Amino acid sequence: MLCKEIMQVIEAAYPKSAALDFDNVGLLAGRAEKEVNRVYLALDATDKVIDRAVLAGADMLITHHPLIFSPLKRITDEDFISKRVVKLIQNDISYYAMHTNYDVLGMAALSEKILGIKNTQVLDVTMSGDGGEEGIGRIGDLEKTMTLEECCVYVKHRLKLGSLKVFGDMDKKVSRLAISPGSGKTAVAPAIAKGADVLVTGDIGHHDGLDAVEQGLSVIDAGHYGTEYIFIDDMKQFLEDKLPVLEIVATPVVHPFQVI
Repeated sequence: MLCKEIMQVIEAAYPKSAALDFDNVGLLAGRAEKEVNRVYLALDATDKVIDRAVLAGADMLITHHPLIFSPLKRITDEDFISKRVVKLIQNDISYYAMHTNYDVLGMAALSEKILGIKNTQVLDVTMSGDGGEEGIGRIGDLEKTMTLEECCVYVKHRLKLGSLKVFGDMDKKVSRLAISPGSGKTAVAPAIAKGADVLVTGDIGHHDGLDAVEQGLSVIDAGHYGTEYIFIDDMKQFLEDKLPVLEIVATPVVHPFQVI
């Protein structure tokens, strides 16, 4: 298939119009007319991921987070971001990113399913239409009331994580859970407004966590990667179902830091 044909299939389900205004999604490097047999999937276009895509003989790289986010003034091997772009183009790999459009139309519902919450609604609405409201994250009810400590064990199990960071009283009873995969500082206010007992997200700083607890919201920081690596397997299944002619290779799940 041609790269542009694959893009059409992806954008039929995850249109670029669903992305937030600040975002940069779509074909970011390479040729739309590139013939593609093998696709490599990852969360981020790191040096290791690009090296693996080259070694795998990939024709197209698809990531969740866009490699090119801020404007680039030059494409050379003297800058670590543009150096990656050079390598992609040298190896004739078309590079495509699907970020907040996937967050809104894929990640939110997927995280709801993985955490098993019921009676859900969109946490932070970003678009609405005939199909109803869509947006970032979900909020809903746990199957049973549990302590915050028990909820942490539950989240670790569901997301297959080794560790979490928690803000709040571990004996507090929680039953209404909000999930906002990725960086969730801006999810605190809507989680409080919609009556969440606990928010599961990533990238929560010291003051963000303290302020949330002061307002009655416990926070489980499961990490940016820890809440979003689910993109890889989900998109692998999507592409294999929609485009069985392609070979889909998923990068290994490797958390970017260790707790020692």
